Amino acid sequence: MRGVSANTRPPGPPTQTYDSAFLKACRREPVPHTPVWFMRQAGRSLPEYLKVREGVPMLESCMRPELVTEITLQPVRRHKVDAAIYFSDIVVPLKAIGVDLDIKPGVGPVVAEPIRRREDLARLRDLTPDDVAYVTEAIGALTGELGATPLIGFAGAPFTLASYLVEGGPSRNHENTKALMYGDPGLWADLLDRLADITAAFLKVQIEAGASAVQLFDSWVGALAPDDYRRSVMPASAKVFDAVAGYGVPRIHFGVGTGELLGLMGEAGADVVGVDWRVPLDEAARRVGPGKALQGNLDPAVLFAPREAVEEQAGRVLDAAAGLEGHVFNLGHGVLPTTNPDALTRLVEYVHTRTAR
Repeated sequence: MRGVSANTRPPGPPTQTYDSAFLKACRREPVPHTPVWFMRQAGRSLPEYLKVREGVPMLESCMRPELVTEITLQPVRRHKVDAAIYFSDIVVPLKAIGVDLDIKPGVGPVVAEPIRRREDLARLRDLTPDDVAYVTEAIGALTGELGATPLIGFAGAPFTLASYLVEGGPSRNHENTKALMYGDPGLWADLLDRLADITAAFLKVQIEAGASAVQLFDSWVGALAPDDYRRSVMPASAKVFDAVAGYGVPRIHFGVGTGELLGLMGEAGADVVGVDWRVPLDEAARRVGPGKALQGNLDPAVLFAPREAVEEQAGRVLDAAAGLEGHVFNLGHGVLPTTNPDALTRLVEYVHTRTAR
């Protein structure tokens, strides 16, 4: 399912963001400095976020355009990052199509009725733009405010969404997920294919509303061996990337604990492969192969160290990235909730200054 309908915007990111350092790095072009943004930069580490979210449940906050706009802009104002990432949650499209779930504080997404049987697939209907009209409204407001700063749209990858749906919530061992994957490969394939369609539709809404790039989060896929990923997961992830290929915006793929999967994750269709902190970027480049930019990969826990130590570790990341075709500086996972926001601001300044060309 490749290409774009006649009613959508022309291929490529919005004109005003095209020459940004972030998009140049994604395209593996020369940059004025290494661009920086942080996964979970909008959220729990910022006092201004906690203030506007006070008394508002997580899922509700994702459905209020004025709140989404404010939260997404907060880290851009504070840290001067090179890209904003749309404030949402990976389960939002599932909630939008009627799945009975909630995000419980301290736990995460919890699904009332896990999907375990073929008849359960009927609960996963197609996602339409009308289901997430608040996304279109929020992105319209955001792109007007951001101007030349790119906005990254995102979605959860089919495997990670399937894991939440099958387990009923977060899982350490993914035993029910793997039991389904190994025990009923036909049902598993149909579940991931259905989720690929829903995910692709969600990303299309974001791109058509004005997102300059998209990131597919496969948070739990590091639990799989490479052969299982290639056989049971990669086709669905590739379907998502293929569905949005015609828009011409960079496609980023990220997972945690995916050192053994980096090459395969690039093969799935990403233009940029996100790397966690466990694999140095020069080694990650060898595993991914040519033709891809890399994103990462400072350990988020480093930000709790003194400034000099943070800069030393960030310098090591930049040194490892020196020979890359394209590099977007990021953490190797999301910003931890108790991170001092000033540490992030200083890190952005350090990377920009150290890499100025």
